[in-house]
Amino acid sequence: MRIAYFDTIAGISGDMTLGAFVSAGFSVSELSGELKKLNLAGFELESRHLERSGIVAVKIDVVVSEQPTYHRHLKDINALIDASSLSQAVKNFAKSIFHELGVAEAKVHNSTLEKIHFHEVGAVDSIVDIVGTAICLEHFGIEGVFSSPVKLGKAGFVKTQHGKMPIPTPATVEILKGYPAVLTDVDAELTTPTGAAIIKALSKGVLSTERVQVEAVGYGAGSREFTEMPNLLRVMVGELDPVYASDEIVSIETNIDNMNPEIFPYVVEELLSAGAHDAYVIPVIMKKGRPGMLLSTLAERSKLDDILAIIFRETTTLGVRIQPVERRKLHRKEKQVNTSFGFVQVKGIMNNGKEVFSPEFEECKRIAREKKMPLIEVYKMLEKELRA
Repeated sequence: MRIAYFDTIAGISGDMTLGAFVSAGFSVSELSGELKKLNLAGFELESRHLERSGIVAVKIDVVVSEQPTYHRHLKDINALIDASSLSQAVKNFAKSIFHELGVAEAKVHNSTLEKIHFHEVGAVDSIVDIVGTAICLEHFGIEGVFSSPVKLGKAGFVKTQHGKMPIPTPATVEILKGYPAVLTDVDAELTTPTGAAIIKALSKGVLSTERVQVEAVGYGAGSREFTEMPNLLRVMVGELDPVYASDEIVSIETNIDNMNPEIFPYVVEELLSAGAHDAYVIPVIMKKGRPGMLLSTLAERSKLDDILAIIFRETTTLGVRIQPVERRKLHRKEKQVNTSFGFVQVKGIMNNGKEVFSPEFEECKRIAREKKMPLIEVYKMLEKELRA
């Protein structure tokens, strides 16, 4: 899988993202040409090279020749994107980033996605940053985005259209809920709401020990210089090892010895319906020799609040244990295959360079009922056909 890895050395912003991709090999003239398809008048891209701690990086500036229009609603920005001649992939990337921004702004200002209007991110330069990022992803053929934990400043204030905001800003914090972040001692806005939305909308998570064949590297420079760290965003473009996919999930566990056991199946069902990857119960012997149950759940960190709400609402527990867990999994895909039973949905797993298909349980169950056959016979026939 071709990926872009965002190494947030000193956070991330829209202009740093464009600078990093230009540094990685995307020409400014080509990027500008694609951005003209937006039919957004009154801007030009300027690029220059800066040195940060001995590393040469690209600084991109969006020079606006006309007074930018603020107070755009999300529907206005989506309409602008949809009316352009940009590819559908670029449109989808860009709109997903704006959606993350809209959801966060609505939450912070106690409004709705339909009513919220953008200030800074509705300006020409922010629209160019976001759509330009989407164009860069398509140019490099990116199929997946990953990042390091996102660096945040944790002191001082930044001026906005709403007045002074604490660093990190409420919108940035809201966007990054559920995503790994690092608070630093830097008295500056390292990650902007636009940068946070790029990560949250596009990233599949953080990488740790995955094997990546790096093909291009680029450095995007921020405006200020810091003594604590080089003010850079590094982007690496390359191929992720096709054998494994990796992501980070959380394990939520609790021991329960004072609840009606008839309740546990319902709790497990609720947890799975809420998006947990797995939920199960194991008999255990607890303190004082009392028999109990270990309720264990695996879920994305973004689902943590929903999972906790169910556990505390539906069980008698007073507390849970939460631990980050790295998950490795074989790449899989779903496919329609023509069999003696007609077209059947199967799952394909790539292992050791070979793709192996196996039937889905629900499909086998459907066929068994339709054909009035034993389920095990359906499995055997499909497995034999899929191996042929």
